[in-house]
Amino acid sequence: MAVARRRIDAQEGKAALKAWLEAGQAPSGTALPRSVLATAVRYSLEELTARAPGNSVEVRVPPFGVTQCVEGPRHTRGTPPNVIECDAATWLAMATGQLGWAEAVAAGKVAASGLRADLSALLPL
Repeated sequence: MAVARRRIDAQEGKAALKAWLEAGQAPSGTALPRSVLATAVRYSLEELTARAPGNSVEVRVPPFGVTQCVEGPRHTRGTPPNVIECDAATWLAMATGQLGWAEAVAAGKVAASGLRADLSALLPL
């Protein structure tokens, strides 16, 4: 299996995640630049793919990124059978351990379809 190519520098990605965590602890009204949010999402999606390579699950965090991960049957055309989608704040909260997978799904913050669309064993990163 081919190793996913990294596009985000590890130090830059970790710095973006740290900035996101700090912004969440700052007084309300502190806005995180969109570019930092995008870097944090893309870096964490790359980290997910590095830890669970494969093509059976597609994780979408619009408008910032999408990745395919988890070993299993590969899809080649159309909508994949296993799709997970959520907003950036929810994704980063799950990736950093601020929000549990089951809690996010139960609250309707994550749309997950398909038998393999479960990241509980992979999160937090």
